[in-house]
Amino acid sequence: MEKIIIYQVFTRLFGNDKAACKQNGSKLENGCGTIADFTAKALAEIKGMGFTHIWYTGLLEHATQTDYTEYGIPKDHPAVVKGKAGSPYAIKDYYDIDPDLAVKVPERIKEFKNLVNRTHKAGLKMIMDFVPNHVARQYHSDAKPEGVKDLGEMDNKEFTYLPTNNFYYYPGQQLTGIDLYAGEETPYTEIPARASGNDVFGHWVSRNDWYETIKLNYGRDYSVGHNYFNPVPDTWNKMLDILSYWVKMGIDGFRCDMAEMVPVEFWGWAIPRIKELKPEIVFIAEVYNPNEYRNYIYTGQFDYLYDKVGLYDCLRAIACNTQPTSNLTGVWQSVQDIQDHMLNFLENHDEQRIGSEFFLGSGTKAKAAMTVCATMFSNPVMVYFGQELGEKAADAEGFSGRDGRTTIFDYWSVDSIRRWRNKGKFDGALLSEKEKSLQDFYKKLLLICNSESSIREGEMFDLMYVNRGGWMMNDHRHYAYIRKKDDEVCLIVANFGDNDARIGIKLPEHAFKYLDMKEGSDVTGTDLITGETGTYQIRPEKICTVDVKAFNAVIIKLNL
Repeated sequence: MEKIIIYQVFTRLFGNDKAACKQNGSKLENGCGTIADFTAKALAEIKGMGFTHIWYTGLLEHATQTDYTEYGIPKDHPAVVKGKAGSPYAIKDYYDIDPDLAVKVPERIKEFKNLVNRTHKAGLKMIMDFVPNHVARQYHSDAKPEGVKDLGEMDNKEFTYLPTNNFYYYPGQQLTGIDLYAGEETPYTEIPARASGNDVFGHWVSRNDWYETIKLNYGRDYSVGHNYFNPVPDTWNKMLDILSYWVKMGIDGFRCDMAEMVPVEFWGWAIPRIKELKPEIVFIAEVYNPNEYRNYIYTGQFDYLYDKVGLYDCLRAIACNTQPTSNLTGVWQSVQDIQDHMLNFLENHDEQRIGSEFFLGSGTKAKAAMTVCATMFSNPVMVYFGQELGEKAADAEGFSGRDGRTTIFDYWSVDSIRRWRNKGKFDGALLSEKEKSLQDFYKKLLLICNSESSIREGEMFDLMYVNRGGWMMNDHRHYAYIRKKDDEVCLIVANFGDNDARIGIKLPEHAFKYLDMKEGSDVTGTDLITGETGTYQIRPEKICTVDVKAFNAVIIKLNL
């Protein structure tokens, strides 16, 4: 058994070495990384940090303001493109790789296949995005296999809804509500207007909508709340063909964007069929409604779901000192029956960077949160590229503005990643000592997740219920639990406070019985992060004293 540890990387930004980028700059002005930048050396570095999977974000061809007409790719109107580079979630061709990512545009599929091979050769499994809910306004596949009908090609546009249509239409009405010129002499024209990706069912959209996308029809008539899934809707078959196409290319998993906006019945139909092609393939769902979690796991057949509104939101609030650590117990208990299906994270492309002024202002202040995120259970954990270096995302890149996030819309360079890469040398020469130390922490933590059987697959026992209101443990800023597998026992203690602390943890008799755990006085133990050793009282109803630095955590392997 292996604990899944995912490195999410925004593909376009990873290899860009241009330090001086221009706000709203073009590809020519600001540069752009390619999939060739994921060299054998780069992948070995990622693998060496303890990662088992890499999620290449933004591989599929999407709408852009860059002109690729010389390669036979139709130009997109800037009125329906967010940013100069465009959103990677406004897919323009499900069967193609984004030309921005190619060294030689005509050979982009060949370059992608080489990336798959390099990734696997490095010992990593490969995840890519699947964006099933919506596509770019000017979607057109010029790379689809022979005989495949394009999305919308056979639609009857005289009807707002038909089970056989791929889109939702508003006959006789023109898309409006946004600037349809965007500096061009000719406006973007869409008649009949189509429903937008964020479920705007009408012809009028605002700048705050996903106006650059159109909603796909999976057989649900939203106007009356009826589903028409028999016979199987045309969109279902088209999406199954697209998934199959990439599986046959050798990828190992899909991160499914806004999966809960697509009927769960589609997933329950499609995922088993894909797993007939490749049983070990992984499906990860972006689902934010806890009331739907079990539906998308058991009916939808997803392997993993984002634990965003539970663990992420709670850990962020605790780290920012707006919630007590004791709240963590209720969070994990709420998904206890499906814990193995939850994907933990502290950063991704949608969320603000830990090191940004909008979050903690320093990546080192999240060591306690990251330790809990990675070690509390055996389910998968994910790190967003640059998180391990304390990336601050301090730039106002363009469309996204200065918001504490790394842009997904603009051509840009990520400061910490650029210096870590150091033009492919990965020698650390341009990193600060603080960055090197944080990266070393992440490496040690993530390697522990699979090297220690108690963390990889052991039982978890939450110690908070007997330590609330304790005189030596602050249940607002401290958190403690045990992980155990066979005779291997680890005591994890996290200090979210801004002061070093000597924490006294009461060990209940129930823990010893439940875990079948040995006891002892003056038990030696080693912190797996720092290598420091100490002696601890591991006895029922006694206090075990542990020293933990501010914003930090210890993983003490006990010699019982």
